[in-house]
Order: sequence, then structure tokens, then C-alpha cells
Amino acid sequence: MHSGWSRRRFVGALAGGAAAAALPACDGAPAPAATSTASPATGTSPSGRARRPSGPRPLYLGTYTSAEGGGKGIGVAAYDPSTGRITGSGTITGVGDPSYLALHPDRRTLYAVDERQDGAVTAVRLSDRKVLGSRSTGGAAPCHLSVHPGGRWLLSANYGSGSVAVHPIDASGALGERTDLVRHSSPPPGPGQDGPHAHQFVTSPDGRHVLAVDLGTDTVYTYRLDERAGTLTEVARARTRPGAGPRHLTFHPGGRHVYLADEVGDSVTVCTYDPASGRLRVGEAQSTGAGPGRNYPAQLLVTGDGRHAYLANRGHNSIARYAIEADGARLRLLDTVPVEGDFPRQIAFSPEGTLLFAANQKSSTVTVFHVDGDSGALRPAGASFPSPVAVCALPL
Repeated sequence: MHSGWSRRRFVGALAGGAAAAALPACDGAPAPAATSTASPATGTSPSGRARRPSGPRPLYLGTYTSAEGGGKGIGVAAYDPSTGRITGSGTITGVGDPSYLALHPDRRTLYAVDERQDGAVTAVRLSDRKVLGSRSTGGAAPCHLSVHPGGRWLLSANYGSGSVAVHPIDASGALGERTDLVRHSSPPPGPGQDGPHAHQFVTSPDGRHVLAVDLGTDTVYTYRLDERAGTLTEVARARTRPGAGPRHLTFHPGGRHVYLADEVGDSVTVCTYDPASGRLRVGEAQSTGAGPGRNYPAQLLVTGDGRHAYLANRGHNSIARYAIEADGARLRLLDTVPVEGDFPRQIAFSPEGTLLFAANQKSSTVTVFHVDGDSGALRPAGASFPSPVAVCALPL
């Protein structure tokens, strides 16, 4: 097993004992409801003040099928948008180690990484939950993917081999053969790293550029995507401080500021972004609120009104809440809230931004919080939901 892949999957090691029971078979599970479009790739909620819908909504859950106590595939559930209560309804089998999930803009197709040594990406048609096939990413342990806003290209990041890939999406939502693969061969790996480790690949809000975050090289790479050929051209790169280990970024709705979660350095960094050139200017590192002890920041979210940000702290097992000030140029730590689980690997807003979901890897649970539209305060939404080795939650 690749050493970097091993470190990524098992940082902190899985908690002892058996994980929660697998979800039941998906026969008879409800089809996804027609709802407003979410934006899970950018980590920004559409609105913190939107009217809450009624009736159950779909929730898809990522896991490691090869881990002890892991799931059998992509978990299928539903949640009540008013109470946040989750009800399990099945599993989509036939997808190996689906550790990260993304939705096509037309909401008809779900995509998952197959986080294995021979990495792949898989498409699933949501109307009948049929697996439409998988394509090789050309690298090891893909850990993140996103759909380009035009809906014609899938972007994925190979953690194990430090590369990013592009796949075409046809009219049915199925994936074609890879059109490009770029490995981050420079700069040299950061302190304590054995090579590049691409951790995220997303599109800027204006659609002009795609950005790849690499934990191993302490660098954010900016590319232009040729939307006809599906090829990448590097246009800029931004170095973080040595040893920061940037993991995920998210944009402020204004489009001119970016927030980085630094996994290795246990920090958050505010960057300025130039939409014309795609260049990032990296600012000073800030506290995660975790205090002493081992902590690995995982993912940042920003509310649709641009007033608050949230950070998942693995180790401290909390969600840090920040006020966003100076039109996005400054983060001010407000508090940390216990996540009510162990090792929050990923967090996500409901489409209206009224709920926040946390996938807790080591406790094999998903916890839900109500988000106050004015203060941004988080309030637990009841008991946690058991989900085997929960590493991703995608509420629709």
C-alpha cells in the first residue's frame, strides 16, 4: 500500500471495536426528490435564510468498503429538512471505497471516487440507482471529485500519486475515457512528506479556472480547462508556508477570497484571489480553535450570505465557527462546538443552508446541526445517525 495513501486513510487510526451496522438493502428505497440545486463542491450554502422545504430529502453517504467495519457501498438515506432527523433506506452496491461524492448540476447523476490503489471514478444514475460504469483516474487513491459547472467534465484528485484528472461526461451522465492527467512534479515535497498528494480539485466561482490543492507540496495549482478538449494548462501556483499541508479550500461568495484548511499545520489561511489571472496570494495562518493536542483540520464551509465560516476539526472533534469580516478578507474565530462524534472527516450544508451535516469517520456516525441564519450559531438536531465509517455526507 502506498505510504501516503495509508497515512491519509488512517490518520489517527480507526477507533477500536466494531463499526455501526450497515444500512439495509436498497430495495424499495425512495427516489430522489426534485429540489433546488445545491453547491457541494464549493462548500458554500445557497442561502442561510431560505424557506425550509417540507417532506423527506435524499442523503447519500460515503464510506470505505475495504476498511474493518466499513460499509457495503454508497449509503442511501433521507432526512427531514425541518428537524434534521435521518432515516436509512439502503445501499448502492458495486462501488468500491466511495469516500467522496458529488452531484451533477442536472441532479440526475451521482459521482463517487473509488479510493483504491488503482483509482477510479464511478457514475450512478439516481432515478433507478443504476451504476453506469467506472473509469480509471490514472492514479492512486482518488479522494475528491467535482463536476465542472457546465456539466460536461468531471474533475478528480489522486491523493496517492499527487495528480489530477479530467473525464468527459456524456448526455446520459456516464463517464468517458480520461482526457487529461497532470502530476504535481514540482515544487519538492514539503517537510515530512514523501511526495505530492492532491487532495481537492474544484472550479472557481466564475468558472474561469480550476484549482487543485496539494497537501504534499504545500501548493495550490491553478489551471485553465479547455472545455472542448478537456485538457489542462497550468497558469499559476501559490505556495503555502512549509509544512502547512493544505487539504481543502472554499471560496467566499464575493469570489475574491479563498479559505484554506491546513491539515498538517492545524491552521486556517485566508488568501486573496484574482479572477482574471487565477492567482492566489496566501495570507497569514490563523487558529482552528483546537488548542493543544493533535488536530487535523478537514474541511471549510461558508454560508451563502458570506457572513460565517465553519471548520471541521478532527482530533479536537469540534466544528469551529468564524465570523467573516472586511468583505471576506478576515476570519474571526467565534467558538467551537462539539461535533458529537469522533473524527469529523467532512461537513456539508443542506441546499438551503439551514442544516449542517458532519460525517464522523471513527465513530461511524453522521451528526446534524441547525444553523441560525443570523448569528451562524450551531444547535444539535438530535441523536446521531449510525453510518459505517462515515467519511462523506451529501444532502440533496
